[in-house]
Amino acid sequence: MRPAIRPVVRLSGQVWWWPAVVMLAVGGYRLGTPDLWRDEIATSTVATRSLGDLLRLLQHIDASNGAYYLLMHAWTAVFGDSTVALRVPSVLAMAGAAAFVALTARRLFGSRVAAVGAGLLFAVPPEVSRYAQEARSYALVTCAIAGAGYFLLRALERPTWRRWAPYCVAMTLAGAGHLISFSTVAGQVALVALHLWRTRSAADRRLLWQYLLAVAVAALPVLPVMLLGSRQSDRQLGWIPTPSFRGLVWFGEHLLGSDRVFHAFLLLALPALVLPGRRLQAWQVLLLAELPVVGVWLVSRLTDTSYFIDRYLLFTVPAWAVLAGGGVGAAYGAAATLARRGLAPRRAGALAGLLAAGLLAVPAVAALPKQPAVRYVGSHNGSEEPFKAAARTIASGYRSGDGLAAPLGDQSWAMAWPGVSHYLPSDVHPYPVFVAQSADDAEDLSPTPCPKPEDCLGSVSRIWLVVLGDTTDPLAAVPSDQAQVLRTQYGDPDQVTPLGGFTVALLDRDM
Repeated sequence: MRPAIRPVVRLSGQVWWWPAVVMLAVGGYRLGTPDLWRDEIATSTVATRSLGDLLRLLQHIDASNGAYYLLMHAWTAVFGDSTVALRVPSVLAMAGAAAFVALTARRLFGSRVAAVGAGLLFAVPPEVSRYAQEARSYALVTCAIAGAGYFLLRALERPTWRRWAPYCVAMTLAGAGHLISFSTVAGQVALVALHLWRTRSAADRRLLWQYLLAVAVAALPVLPVMLLGSRQSDRQLGWIPTPSFRGLVWFGEHLLGSDRVFHAFLLLALPALVLPGRRLQAWQVLLLAELPVVGVWLVSRLTDTSYFIDRYLLFTVPAWAVLAGGGVGAAYGAAATLARRGLAPRRAGALAGLLAAGLLAVPAVAALPKQPAVRYVGSHNGSEEPFKAAARTIASGYRSGDGLAAPLGDQSWAMAWPGVSHYLPSDVHPYPVFVAQSADDAEDLSPTPCPKPEDCLGSVSRIWLVVLGDTTDPLAAVPSDQAQVLRTQYGDPDQVTPLGGFTVALLDRDM
């Protein structure tokens, strides 16, 4: 074997390699096809600001995503803010999560089949693909929590500061990326408790205090984000409904993006949970997957703010993949043991391998019908936020000196102004109509609306008007004071183009 090939062969023999490669391929497929939706537009508009403007904005809104925005600020400075460039960090993070899933399964179940199977299964759920292709922090948080689980297992085996340190770093990164991810501590406490119960060593009980200290160290850098984010939660989270008990029962289907995939994961997990060997480890992983979900559900029920939504708890999917992979490994081991009683070892191994491959194929086949649904043009926004189509309509008829009016104020949540602006060509610069302050000056995601529309109309002869929804009367969809000014000075629109979520109209004063 050539010396240059040896490292490649050695690398491909690692249990984490193929899961990471497969996740890269799955996550990268049609990466740039779905249009950016409003949350991704927020990432773009914040990350591309100057560092000073970015830090000032975080004092008013989105502090909980501050670490991610800072990361993307550095990323976009090098790679730009195209759709693909914005999403590549998420694809890489999901590949990293798949690698950690495989390493965790190997450590828990002691089986290469369980490890590789778990890593491959992580790439199966449609929701994993969905958020591998989203310019938000969820994939990075998922990777950090998957890494924290692996590093925790290493620290429990040999509790030295060198092993606790990477756990602390991973948890800090997760908490800085999304505060809800710290709910994983509920599952980790159960994992540590069961580990102590299994070892039944009085000397090992100090592990509990070491673990709690490690959590405190990890949480310390996140406290400023937590305090600032708590003051902004009403504005950012008020739209999430209080969850019902039914929502908790069926949450797994939303978490994985498919009821069939979730049921397949449950079936695959059964051998690990019931067969002897590594049964206790399987229950540890089950608690790691479930307790954070239950904890967030309870908090959302008992407080005024709800956090119970699938993407906020995406970080629990690695635990489900580890559990399902452990089930595949347990089934493989049991089948191989039975087959050896009547077959040669090589044939027994081949038969068990076919069984494992068949088990892995079940959720993969179940996910196939849902995979295209997360990769079409409007899959991220349900075709209700046609920023690109609106920008294309404006650019096709744009003249130098035209103005642009888009929803602001109470309708700023739609991100219409920054969304359309993101997709406008670099040589299209419409005058901002009805804008008192730009988003940068206002230290917000969207511009500040002018209190007196007639004072912020400018001298433009033509205005491109963007309103929410499909309508034949766009002036009826804008605030009454703005509509009055437009009707008085421009009359009825000369061109109205419904786009399936937005309507673009052209008003021409000279017509």
